[in-house]
Amino acid sequence: MSWTEEKVSKLKELWGKGNTASQIAEIIGGISRNAVIGKAHRLNLSAKIKTRTATSNESFENAVIDKDIKSKKGRRSKFKSLIIEKDFEPENPKTLEQLDENSCKWPIGHPDEKNFYFCGRSSLKDFSYCKLHLLYAYQPKGKKEDVTDKEEVPEFIEKKIKSA
Repeated sequence: MSWTEEKVSKLKELWGKGNTASQIAEIIGGISRNAVIGKAHRLNLSAKIKTRTATSNESFENAVIDKDIKSKKGRRSKFKSLIIEKDFEPENPKTLEQLDENSCKWPIGHPDEKNFYFCGRSSLKDFSYCKLHLLYAYQPKGKKEDVTDKEEVPEFIEKKIKSA
């Protein structure tokens, strides 16, 4: 199949209107979607095809921003609820053989040392660690300063943030 001047002009016209490569191939006929993409690339046509959305770009951008804010609030509140709770249950030192599926598996000390043990507190559902060690193990997305308010942060968390 060869590209005639007529087909090239039709490609440029349809591409400019925002048609997809599949649609253009179907309209022109006798060519594949990949042939359209390749020719558009060789002609240096804009790689950014106009989107065919039912809403304007402005309302789309606002929806994306609103979604980001809601997801950040959700993650932030989850970690804040863990940080605000200051009355953690006491450690229940366990050896590797004593651990079960409901025990916190946070290692304390070095495995080569005689006094090495695991935390042993009750772990949260679907996690291997207790609430305290979950804060160390799983860092929230984004900046740590966005997740916490300085006045509510326990001292051990402040040390963790400063050392990071």
